[in-house]
Amino acid sequence: MKLKFDSTQPFQLQAVHSFVNLFDGQPLNQSDYTVEINASNQQVQSSIFQSELGIGNNLTINEETLLKNLHAIQEENDLDATPEQEFKKNGFNFSVEMETGTGKTYVYLRTIFELSQKFGFKKFIIVVPSVAIREGTVKNIEITADHFKALYNNIEFEYFVYDSKKANRLRQFATSNQLQIMIINIDAFNKDTNIFNQERNQLNGFSPKEFINSVRPFVLIDEPQSVDNTSKAQEAIKSLYPICIFRFSATHKNPYNLIYKLDPIRAYELRLVKQIVVASVVGANAQNDAYVKLLEVNNKAGIKAKIRIQVQGIGAVNETEMWVKQNADLFALSNERAAYQNGFEVLDISAEPGNEYIDFTSGRLYLGQERGGITDDLIEIQIKNTIKKHLDKELQLKGRGIKVLSLFFVDKVANYRTYDEEGKPIPGKFAELFERHYNELIELPQYKELAIFPVDKIHDGYFSADKKGVYKDTNGSTQADDDTYAKIMRNKEQLLSMDEPLKFIFSHSALREGWDNPNVFQICVLREVGSTKERRQTLGRGLRLPVNSEGERVKDDSINKLTVIARESYADFANGLQKEYEEDCGN
Repeated sequence: MKLKFDSTQPFQLQAVHSFVNLFDGQPLNQSDYTVEINASNQQVQSSIFQSELGIGNNLTINEETLLKNLHAIQEENDLDATPEQEFKKNGFNFSVEMETGTGKTYVYLRTIFELSQKFGFKKFIIVVPSVAIREGTVKNIEITADHFKALYNNIEFEYFVYDSKKANRLRQFATSNQLQIMIINIDAFNKDTNIFNQERNQLNGFSPKEFINSVRPFVLIDEPQSVDNTSKAQEAIKSLYPICIFRFSATHKNPYNLIYKLDPIRAYELRLVKQIVVASVVGANAQNDAYVKLLEVNNKAGIKAKIRIQVQGIGAVNETEMWVKQNADLFALSNERAAYQNGFEVLDISAEPGNEYIDFTSGRLYLGQERGGITDDLIEIQIKNTIKKHLDKELQLKGRGIKVLSLFFVDKVANYRTYDEEGKPIPGKFAELFERHYNELIELPQYKELAIFPVDKIHDGYFSADKKGVYKDTNGSTQADDDTYAKIMRNKEQLLSMDEPLKFIFSHSALREGWDNPNVFQICVLREVGSTKERRQTLGRGLRLPVNSEGERVKDDSINKLTVIARESYADFANGLQKEYEEDCGN
């Protein structure tokens, strides 16, 4: 399958043109990327210049013109105008806010080609926060390359991922007369010890950074809230000596000089993302059991513990995090929720490193442990419901060439796959539950007509592995994650094939951000998902509109629904988000 791209999406073109219009008054591209020299051997005013180390971008318009252009764009896009003082403080940072699943990566790639074609700019750097997003960016360039060549007169360009072992590649980046796109992780250049910042013999005594500085690149930041969220990272971005910085995210922390906004409400109103349908599940004893989790212990101002419990509200139970000290009573702190009436007075708290715990009158809870909450019966219900929703979706789409995928977020690898003493893989409890319920459901009369693959072929885990191939828990940003990300990022088309048996994907940090597949129709959350940002990220894995076997986007409201199967707290979040969409859109 080859994915097809619509080059006429108005909302995407508006975002691209907003960037291009920032440079109104800049000299237009006069030739096929050549440096013009006049009779006096002086460079003619243009958008490129020759330096000692390479051919660079040249911004000829001044700050006053940029601010004037910015205000015109903000007025056109119905955004608040940036005050002049704030504009000067922000530097040449410009932001686009686009909801997950609406083509943010496509927009910033097309912006590069548009700026190159119109003005002749040719040096661009994409800075990403993680291996996951880096691999997603590379995959997007790969699958859009022919599309952009068709749009931009068969433009010649080169793209590559910065590799400290191949630092010499930056000489070519600097000296090339072709459009150059480099993708780099923030961790590759935000420390003095990075090779990027050190003089190299193979670069004639220059550092890779000096070659970058010499060409005044445009820097495009993917997920800036995760890239330059520290002072060191901010200094590292500045050290690239960028001509301008473009920032792209659905969840900006600081939307400097915002020039375009497509928020979740607008995306839903335009039917650019799937509708969220919430299937909340409750275990047999979930409402009666006392839930408590020990999150943190410290002794900075007396020994205290941070816990999560369920607090009784008006007609509902809400999970709440709080700090407690010795003698605290969870019955009182939970607004007298009956489940905490006996056995939940705090007797002792240990802050000893490696042995942190909290003692209740009913027993001890170590750091990271929880009691109640997502019980095995609740997990089993979630898994079974997800399989059923998946099979129902396959029935609905039968004969339409639309592959159905389901995504499970789990807490740890061992729950999906474990190993015996000889290192042989053994299904974890989630895998066992999945296979048992799938085998039961697929035998029901209504599902008999569905294509059947062996059950062990239709599900798999995307986790990092050691050298022996043993799955292990990682935080999503280690060297061990690289192969995992490469696998899930680079086979998007394969996953969409009806001939590919894999339909059910189990993972955790690897799929929290950066990865998406348009045909994820079910998301099952089998673990705690904390912050609003993380919850938005997990939902975002399934918001993109699906594609059919011809690689064409499917725009059918009866199909475009993302079902979230989750415990109560996450389900409440997803449901609330959907209601917000509908209320703001007047539905």
